[in-house]
Amino acid sequence: MSDRKADLEALRDELKARLERYRAHRERAAGALDKDIEDQSLETRDDEVVASLEAEAEEELGRVRHALARIREGRGEYCERCGEVIDAGRLAAVPHATLCRDCCDG
Repeated sequence: MSDRKADLEALRDELKARLERYRAHRERAAGALDKDIEDQSLETRDDEVVASLEAEAEEELGRVRHALARIREGRGEYCERCGEVIDAGRLAAVPHATLCRDCCDG
Protein backbone atom coordinates (compact mmCIF):
# COMPACT_ATOMS: atom_id res chain seq x y z
CA MET A 1 0.00 0.00 0.00
CA SER A 2 2.83 2.45 0.77
CA ASP A 3 4.22 2.09 -2.78
CA ARG A 4 0.81 2.99 -4.15
CA LYS A 5 0.57 5.94 -1.78
CA ALA A 6 4.02 7.15 -2.84
CA ASP A 7 3.09 6.72 -6.51
CA LEU A 8 -0.12 8.70 -5.99
CA GLU A 9 1.71 11.46 -4.11
CA ALA A 10 4.26 11.70 -6.94
CA LEU A 11 1.45 11.82 -9.50
CA ARG A 12 -0.36 14.47 -7.45
CA ASP A 13 2.78 16.63 -7.37
CA GLU A 14 3.37 16.16 -11.10
CA LEU A 15 -0.24 17.12 -11.88
CA LYS A 16 0.00 20.22 -9.70
CA ALA A 17 3.19 21.28 -11.51
CA ARG A 18 1.52 20.63 -14.87
CA LEU A 19 -1.47 22.76 -13.86
CA GLU A 20 0.87 25.59 -12.87
CA ARG A 21 2.44 25.46 -16.35
CA TYR A 22 -0.99 25.51 -18.01
CA ARG A 23 -2.06 28.49 -15.91
CA ALA A 24 1.18 30.32 -16.70
CA HIS A 25 0.53 29.72 -20.39
CA ARG A 26 -2.96 31.16 -20.05
CA GLU A 27 -1.61 34.26 -18.27
CA ARG A 28 1.02 34.79 -20.99
CA ALA A 29 -1.63 34.40 -23.68
CA ALA A 30 -3.90 36.92 -21.98
CA GLY A 31 -1.12 39.52 -22.02
CA ALA A 32 -0.09 38.94 -25.64
CA LEU A 33 0.15 41.90 -27.99
CA ASP A 34 -1.90 42.23 -31.17
CA LYS A 35 -0.99 39.68 -33.79
CA ASP A 36 -2.05 39.14 -37.35
CA ILE A 37 -5.11 37.01 -38.04
CA GLU A 38 -3.13 33.83 -38.76
CA ASP A 39 -1.13 34.11 -35.54
CA GLN A 40 -4.30 34.81 -33.56
CA SER A 41 -5.95 31.74 -35.07
CA LEU A 42 -3.01 29.51 -34.14
CA GLU A 43 -2.84 30.93 -30.62
CA THR A 44 -6.58 30.46 -30.15
CA ARG A 45 -6.27 26.82 -31.18
CA ASP A 46 -3.26 26.38 -28.86
CA ASP A 47 -5.18 28.00 -26.02
CA GLU A 48 -8.10 25.62 -26.57
CA VAL A 49 -5.76 22.62 -26.45
CA VAL A 50 -4.12 23.89 -23.26
CA ALA A 51 -7.54 24.53 -21.70
CA SER A 52 -8.58 20.97 -22.53
CA LEU A 53 -5.36 19.55 -21.07
CA GLU A 54 -5.84 21.69 -17.97
CA ALA A 55 -9.38 20.36 -17.47
CA GLU A 56 -8.16 16.76 -17.84
CA ALA A 57 -5.35 17.36 -15.33
CA GLU A 58 -7.81 18.94 -12.84
CA GLU A 59 -10.09 15.92 -13.17
CA GLU A 60 -7.24 13.45 -12.70
CA LEU A 61 -5.92 15.44 -9.72
CA GLY A 62 -9.35 15.16 -8.12
CA ARG A 63 -9.31 11.37 -8.58
CA VAL A 64 -5.79 11.17 -7.11
CA ARG A 65 -6.74 13.27 -4.09
CA HIS A 66 -9.84 11.12 -3.55
CA ALA A 67 -7.75 7.93 -3.69
CA LEU A 68 -5.20 9.38 -1.24
CA ALA A 69 -8.00 10.32 1.17
CA ARG A 70 -9.33 6.75 1.00
CA ILE A 71 -5.83 5.41 1.74
CA ARG A 72 -5.54 7.72 4.77
CA GLU A 73 -8.92 6.39 5.97
CA GLY A 74 -7.71 2.79 5.59
CA ARG A 75 -10.15 2.05 2.76
CA GLY A 76 -7.82 2.53 -0.20
CA GLU A 77 -7.77 -1.02 -1.45
CA TYR A 78 -11.50 -1.65 -1.13
CA CYS A 79 -14.07 -0.88 -3.81
CA GLU A 80 -16.13 2.10 -2.75
CA ARG A 81 -19.21 0.62 -4.42
CA CYS A 82 -19.27 -3.06 -3.38
CA GLY A 83 -16.64 -3.16 -0.61
CA GLU A 84 -14.62 -6.00 -2.16
CA VAL A 85 -10.83 -5.81 -2.38
CA ILE A 86 -9.64 -4.12 -5.59
CA ASP A 87 -7.31 -6.41 -7.55
CA ALA A 88 -3.65 -5.51 -7.05
CA GLY A 89 -3.11 -5.57 -10.83
CA ARG A 90 -5.83 -2.98 -11.29
CA LEU A 91 -4.33 -0.76 -8.59
CA ALA A 92 -0.89 -1.11 -10.20
CA ALA A 93 -2.29 -0.08 -13.59
CA VAL A 94 -4.64 2.62 -12.26
CA PRO A 95 -3.29 3.75 -8.88
CA HIS A 96 -6.21 6.14 -8.32
CA ALA A 97 -8.82 3.41 -8.88
CA THR A 98 -11.49 3.34 -6.20
CA LEU A 99 -13.75 0.78 -7.88
CA CYS A 100 -13.07 -2.89 -8.57
CA ARG A 101 -13.15 -4.13 -12.14
CA ASP A 102 -16.70 -5.48 -11.69
CA CYS A 103 -18.04 -2.13 -10.49
CA CYS A 104 -16.16 0.27 -12.75
CA ASP A 105 -17.89 1.87 -15.70
CA GLY A 106 -15.19 0.95 -18.19
